[in-house]
Amino acid sequence: MASLRLSTVNPISPFPPTAARAPERQPRRAELPAAFRPQRPAAGEPWRRRPCRRRRGWMRRPGALRRQRMRRRRRRKSHTWPSGGRCCAPSSPPSPAATRRWRAASWPATAGTCSIDLTADATTSNAGVNSADSRQQEDDSSFSLITWNIAGLDLGNLKERVRGICSYLALYNPDVVFLQEVIPPQLCLLQMRAGSYTIIPGNVDGYFTVIMLKKPRVKLLKHEIIPFPTTSMMRNLLVVHVSISGNELCLMTSHLESTKNHSKERMKQLQIMLNKMQKEPESTTVIFGGDTNLRDSEVTKLGNLPNNIMDIWEFLGKPQHCRYTWDTNSNTNLDAEYKCKMRFDRIYFRPAADGGHIIPRSMDLIGLEKLDCGRFPSDHWGLLCNFDVIL
Repeated sequence: MASLRLSTVNPISPFPPTAARAPERQPRRAELPAAFRPQRPAAGEPWRRRPCRRRRGWMRRPGALRRQRMRRRRRRKSHTWPSGGRCCAPSSPPSPAATRRWRAASWPATAGTCSIDLTADATTSNAGVNSADSRQQEDDSSFSLITWNIAGLDLGNLKERVRGICSYLALYNPDVVFLQEVIPPQLCLLQMRAGSYTIIPGNVDGYFTVIMLKKPRVKLLKHEIIPFPTTSMMRNLLVVHVSISGNELCLMTSHLESTKNHSKERMKQLQIMLNKMQKEPESTTVIFGGDTNLRDSEVTKLGNLPNNIMDIWEFLGKPQHCRYTWDTNSNTNLDAEYKCKMRFDRIYFRPAADGGHIIPRSMDLIGLEKLDCGRFPSDHWGLLCNFDVIL
């Protein structure tokens, strides 16, 4: 007689064979013994330990382990350079003095904001200032200026990019800084950490321009904000009157109307700025720097610059290495499909009529190095301009 094999599947069951057996149910937390339930520490009590069901022994709470790993990561990160080890061109590595400044100026992630000290704190003694900075302060025969659109409206990798911008300001230690497209968090950072600078913002809402003056080298006399009456992008002209090495200067910065479609408004704003430069007393040297968004054809339509106002880039012989300040070929921050090179950022100069007390000497681009996050500090290159002061 043939043997019969019994089937484990009910022939009248509607379920397939795989669904006939339900998986073994895991015990719920309420069904676990009290010794295996997670215990929360009471207020004011230290952390407790609980047994681990997955392996023998004891373990700390997962949150505590996560915080411990984050602390270790922050300690390692505080000794790294924001720009991947270099703040300048590969041909000129950072000096030992700059390295010491960066090791002393860390950015703890626990605070949530950048804590890089751009310069020596105003409350510290003179013994903490290195000899190189002291020689620079005593040298009244020159001064430096940086103008830079720092792209505050681009919120991608904002903290890392602000840290990279601070690294360049700390490295070059300029006497005057013009910043465009600054947002309130960046302004708060500068006000907290740049104790050696007098900071004058062009606004406090949205995005705006900022002028920074190195103390005590540059003495602020007065400042004013000139609005552009027909702007649709919150643009204005920020003007400060200062004294450097006994010379009176009028410093201006602005972020003129953007995009090709707003050419007429941009030319109106340029005309307001040029008129303001010419109205200043003839004994005063006037310097304008900023993101003009200008095309050369627009300046030509306006009748070119007045005879007593010069474009410093043209005055220096049109050096090609610092011609384009907005270059989507080299700068990938915008991930633009189109490729374009423009000289948006410019510096204009009107010398004093009674003699050439201040003469432009050189101009260079800054911000050409990618940061650890894989992006540049801004979609604009910064302009570093050096001047000679004839005493």
